[in-house]
Amino acid sequence: MSEKNRDGKRTARERLAVEREKQKAGERRRRTLIVAASVVCVLGLAAVIGVLAANAGKDDGSDNAGPVVAPSGAQGKDALAIPVGKDTAGSTLTVWEDFRCPACKSFEDRYRSTIHELTDAGKLRVEYRLATLIDGNMGGTGSRNAANAAACAQDAGKFTAYHDVLYRNQPPETDDAFAKNSTLLDLAAKVDGLDTPAFRTCVEKGTHNSWVVKSNEAFQKGGFGGTPTVLLDGKNIFQDQTMTPEKFRQMVEEAAQG
Repeated sequence: MSEKNRDGKRTARERLAVEREKQKAGERRRRTLIVAASVVCVLGLAAVIGVLAANAGKDDGSDNAGPVVAPSGAQGKDALAIPVGKDTAGSTLTVWEDFRCPACKSFEDRYRSTIHELTDAGKLRVEYRLATLIDGNMGGTGSRNAANAAACAQDAGKFTAYHDVLYRNQPPETDDAFAKNSTLLDLAAKVDGLDTPAFRTCVEKGTHNSWVVKSNEAFQKGGFGGTPTVLLDGKNIFQDQTMTPEKFRQMVEEAAQG
């Protein structure tokens, strides 16, 4: 074999060796990039999980940390119940409600006049307790903001009237209209004497937001199935398929007599 051919073969082998080394180096870089990308993805996922954990529970208004300020006249454990009616009444109705809850509106529309009649007669005492389930289920803050505004109305001695106005003007469940303070203030104008600077300040500052959060926590811990939960002297009458306003009135009047 000539010297020229030997040199040509050696050069070809050297080029092949160099090319193989380049391929190996490229493969090592590719593996390094894959590992690095995997680490970034894991770290990114961990960051997302951390953010989700940090924000867990904020739908119920817990992002508005502050002192728990109970509305005027609130009673019961942790002052979470807003009472309506005389303490001497023969029956007590406990009503857990959410101002965004359509079933709560249905209950109010059907039983409102009967409840007012019995409380005005001194035969029934009602404890209203507020929850924010729809905020948690649908997103938004309308349940909490409306509950805060109702607590502000309690401070002004106008809870019952404003409570009724909120239910009569309840938006669709998916419409978080009660999240807007302007909406809550506009509805306050429907209650004589409620739309005052003190009420506006209470609504706009969310004075009772933390109290509402605490009330919702109490509802969750109570193990109730949903809103409304309506208890007459401890008995859940909302689950009674035979219950009517007339039957409810009869039960309260019998308790008042005996």
